[in-house]
Amino acid sequence: MSGVPAEHIVVVGAGAAGLLAARELARAGRKVTLLEARERCGGRILPLPVADFGYAAEGGAEFIHGEAPVTHGLLREAGLSIVPMQGARWRVEEKGLARNELQPPETARLQEALSKLHDDMTVTAFLKQHFAGPEHNELRQSFVRMVEGYDAADPDRASILAIRDEWMGSGRNKTSRIVGGYGPLIEFLVAECRKLGVAIRLGAVVTAIEAVDRRNVVRCADGSSFAADVAILSVPLALLPAIALPPAVREKAAAAAGIGFGNVIKYLLRFRSRWWASGMGQDLSDLSFLRTGGTVPVWWTQYPAEHAVLTGWLAGPRSTRMAHVEESELIKAGVASLAAAFALSAERLASELVAARAIDWSRDPFARGAYSYATPETHAARATLASAAADGVLFAGEALYAGEDMGIVEAALASGRETAWIILSGKQA
Repeated sequence: MSGVPAEHIVVVGAGAAGLLAARELARAGRKVTLLEARERCGGRILPLPVADFGYAAEGGAEFIHGEAPVTHGLLREAGLSIVPMQGARWRVEEKGLARNELQPPETARLQEALSKLHDDMTVTAFLKQHFAGPEHNELRQSFVRMVEGYDAADPDRASILAIRDEWMGSGRNKTSRIVGGYGPLIEFLVAECRKLGVAIRLGAVVTAIEAVDRRNVVRCADGSSFAADVAILSVPLALLPAIALPPAVREKAAAAAGIGFGNVIKYLLRFRSRWWASGMGQDLSDLSFLRTGGTVPVWWTQYPAEHAVLTGWLAGPRSTRMAHVEESELIKAGVASLAAAFALSAERLASELVAARAIDWSRDPFARGAYSYATPETHAARATLASAAADGVLFAGEALYAGEDMGIVEAALASGRETAWIILSGKQA
C-alpha cells in the first residue's frame, strides 16, 4: 500500500506483540482495532486460576530471560516486581542425583568449538562435525536435550550460530519471574489499550486479508470485516497458512517456513506436600530445576516460594509423539515419569495429587505450537517477511525478533514495539 498514510491499523492477535503494537500506535493518535480469536487476551501467556494451584500458575510463558529491557520497562510502568530465580539444579543419574549438567572439560571443549564457528549449520551437523566420537556421547546427548528442551527446537533444523549466540550471551545468566505472573502485565496492557481508545474485539477469527482500493480489508469467520490502511499480523507462524492473503503478501509469507516453530507440553502437578524436599536421601529443599531423562525430562519448583507444585516441561520433537494423547493420559504419563525419577510408586504419587494440568500447545487451535527458533534460513526469511510492509501488511511476534532470544515474551514485546515504530515512521509506505 505504498504511499497510503496509516491512520487506521488493524492488529490481528492480542498476544504480547499485538497488545504492545496497538498501545504504541494508539498513543500516537492512530485509530487501532485489535482482533483476537480467543475470548481472552494474552495469546501464549495463560494464567491459571489461583484456586487450582494455590498461586497464579502459568500455563504458558513463565520466566523472564536475560536483560529484557522492554519487559522491565513495562513492569516499571505497571508497578510490578520480579523475583530472581534461586535454588539448586540437579539431574537424575543411575546412582542417584548429581548437580552439574556437563563435566567442566566437556563444557570447555564445547565452548571452544562454538567460539570458532563462522559458517552456520544445523545443530546435528555441528555435533557430527566436531563431536562424533563415542567419547562425546554424554555431551551430544546433553546438548540435544538442551536444544530440544530449552528452545523447543529440532536439532536437525536449528541454527547452531543462533544457539551459540543465545547460550553464550546474557539470556541464560539472568532468569526471573514476575510476582503474580505474566497475567497482571497483560491486564495492564489491555487496560492501557482500552484507555487509549483501541477497539478490542474478542472471538474474532480472522480468515482473510484482501487488498481493496489501496487498502486492506480484514475479514473474519463471523462475516464481519474491517478496512484498514495497514494490517499487522501478530499470530503464531503456524497460523499463517490458514489466513488467505493477497498474492504478493502470500508469496512473502511463505518464507515463514524458514523459521522453526516448536511445541511444548507443560505439566503442572500440585501435591499435598513438598515430598521431593527429602527425595532419594538428598536435601532438595532448595530444588529449582531437575533433569530426569525420562518421558518428561525437566521439572521445576516455585522456589523460594514453598508451593507444593512441580512444573514439567516436554518440548521439541519429543512432544510431537504425544500429539494425540488426551490430557488425562498425559497427566498419568507425567506422574509416572516423575515417580520413576524418584524411584516411587506412580499410584502412590497420583494419590497425593491435589490438582493437575497437562497443556499441549500444539492442540490449541490459535497457537498450534509453543514458540519459534532460528534455522540457518531464518535471517533471509525475516527479510522477506519484512518486505511485505510495502503491501500494507506487517508481521510481528517473537518469531520476527532478531535478537539473541527469539521465542520469549521479551522478543514478542520488542517486535510489537518495533512494528509500531515502523508504521509511525512511515517506513512501511
